[in-house]
Amino acid sequence: MQKITWEIEYKSQLPVIRYCKKCGKKTEYICSDLFRMNAQHKYLDIWLIYKCSNCDSTWNSTIYSRINPKNLNPEILEQFYTNDYNLVKQYAMNVGLLHRNGAEVGIPEYKIVGQDICIDDLTQVHIASKYPCQLKVSTLLREKLGLSRKVFEDMLDCGMIKSISGVDLRRSKLNYEIVLQIGKSKQEYLNQLD
Repeated sequence: MQKITWEIEYKSQLPVIRYCKKCGKKTEYICSDLFRMNAQHKYLDIWLIYKCSNCDSTWNSTIYSRINPKNLNPEILEQFYTNDYNLVKQYAMNVGLLHRNGAEVGIPEYKIVGQDICIDDLTQVHIASKYPCQLKVSTLLREKLGLSRKVFEDMLDCGMIKSISGVDLRRSKLNYEIVLQIGKSKQEYLNQLD
C-alpha cells in the first residue's frame, strides 16, 4: 500500500467577522500582524490587533489578561514584543481563541499540497494542517480527488474511502491531521468479481 501526505497550505489568515460600531454592521476584520501589550503594576495584558476592512477602526483580540510576565517563557515574551510573524500567525489562526473573543470565523484561502493518487490503487493518505481549522474533510477530499458529491458518497458507502480512526467523513472537520484509506486492495476487487 502506498503512503502519501497532503498538507494544507494557507494563503490567508482566518477571516474574522465582527460588528463594527463605526460602520454600524458586521464587517470583516483583518489581522494587523501586531501585538498590543499593556503593563499595569505586576501584570500584563496582551492582545492581537485587528482592523476593520471598511473603516480601519481597531479591535483587540485578547490573548492574555492580567498575567504575571514571570509566568511566560522569556523567549515567547520577546516574540510578543517584537511582533514575531510565526507567533502572530499562531494566534491569528486559532479558531478557539477568536470564538472566545466573540468573533465569527470564516474559511481562509488554502491549497492542498501533495501528489495526486489513482483511486483504483489502495493508498493511505495522511492529511496534515499546521493549524486547527474549520475545513470539512469531505470538501478537501472532493476537491483534491476531483469528485462530485454523489461519487464521493458512493465511494464512502462502498468503503473505497474510509477513515483509519473511524470518524464520520461526511461531518468531520480537519483538526491537525487525519489518516484515510482510499481505494481497494486487489483482494477486495477479486471478492467483488465473485
